[in-house]
Amino acid sequence: MTMQFETAAGLTRGLNTHIARDIARKILSGELASGAILPSEIELGEQFGVSRTALREALKLLTSKGLLESRPKIGTRVKDRAQWNMLDPQLLEWMQGMEATEEIYQQFLEFRKAIEPHATALAAVNASKEQRIELSRIYRQMCQVAEQFDQAQWVEIDTQFHRMIFISSGNCFYVPFGNVLTTIFKWFFEYSSKEGGMCLQEHKLIYEAIMAGDEGAAYSASLGLMKGHKHRLGG
Repeated sequence: MTMQFETAAGLTRGLNTHIARDIARKILSGELASGAILPSEIELGEQFGVSRTALREALKLLTSKGLLESRPKIGTRVKDRAQWNMLDPQLLEWMQGMEATEEIYQQFLEFRKAIEPHATALAAVNASKEQRIELSRIYRQMCQVAEQFDQAQWVEIDTQFHRMIFISSGNCFYVPFGNVLTTIFKWFFEYSSKEGGMCLQEHKLIYEAIMAGDEGAAYSASLGLMKGHKHRLGG
């Protein structure tokens, strides 16, 4: 099977990024399977309409994200999925608009269960006055959106709510998740709220526990939210 890539001829900026994005999306979608060998640099250069220098920069970028590896006498090969850097911000950005599978959402939910309850418990203890004020603003807006459900508005405010939890944790290793995972949070909430599921009561319990400084209640409320049936996912 001949793999076709989108030509980059005519672009004056970001050639290597354009090429890397096209190849990455084919890998992430499964069109280029793990273990697949990419066409030679000459073939790829002709398909993209670019120099070997630009192509090599793109392949180097993808290698740094764990998607590709080059081996003498073999060529450039797609690495196993377990080696992909799924928390790379640029990789998450490139995934935007792709049709995700139930399996991806389930795996993300399991990942959240492992880290978000802890972050929520920390937020109950460590959130500053300013962060609690901001969380209150976000929660009030959630309540307003819930009165006349609009999926796009709910996804946006729900993402802000969970991002604020990570930021308020006061833990330098948790804080980046609030920023890096914004894109995938939105995909997840778009999927889980398709049938109007907002889990407003569950969000209320989280909010009240954080505002009360109740670490245990915050942990339980966060975990309870992710076990809720309204996620449309098992577990």
